[in-house]
Amino acid sequence: MSATIEYLGHSTFLIRAAGNGGGETVLVDPFLDGNPKASVSAGEVSCTRIVITHGHADHMSDAGAIAKRTGATVYAAFEICGYLEEQGVENLEPMNPGGTVSFADGAGSVSLVQAFHSSSFEGRYMGQPCGAIVRVGGKAVYHTGDTALFTDMKMIGERFKPDCLLVCAGDRFTMGPKDAACAAEWIGAPIAVPMHYGTWPLLSDDMDGFTPTGIRTVLMEPGETLELD
Repeated sequence: MSATIEYLGHSTFLIRAAGNGGGETVLVDPFLDGNPKASVSAGEVSCTRIVITHGHADHMSDAGAIAKRTGATVYAAFEICGYLEEQGVENLEPMNPGGTVSFADGAGSVSLVQAFHSSSFEGRYMGQPCGAIVRVGGKAVYHTGDTALFTDMKMIGERFKPDCLLVCAGDRFTMGPKDAACAAEWIGAPIAVPMHYGTWPLLSDDMDGFTPTGIRTVLMEPGETLELD
């Protein structure tokens, strides 16, 4: 079994199961329309599931429209799901850090873990920010969401043993490249992909400091795909 990861820009990824993965396509942190680095528009994306790490516009602004158009199930904090229900989204799986929700027929799962950040949308509190462990195609992908460096990342790595890490690295609002490199070493996934950088001038676009020891680093451009075999 295997999976592919397509980078759509900023912190948005499509994780697709291959082989016997049941056709699952998981969209994480959908921010496409209004994203200057997006490789596609929100109307062009198809998915079976949507994962939202926290309530900021650059992580969930297109979630409602995509969920209603595709019928995808949304996995997010309780407060985010409550907001989306008010917007007419029908398929919702409210969660919080520490929880796991499995897909039908063993096709995969979503686990939420802690993150250190903030979470609000249009002035409304959206619950605790999270990272997400997405399992599809027999692979585990850890999307950190937006966060500072914290030592429990070591525990997350030991507990979930991710095959790939998608790690925020743009500084100012999240970890910068050096802290992101430390996070990658603590988590121990064999592959690390930096994200949430260079989208706007306030975010660093210099990843020279992202050099985790013993980890394969992949700097993806929007529209590129990474295979996890």
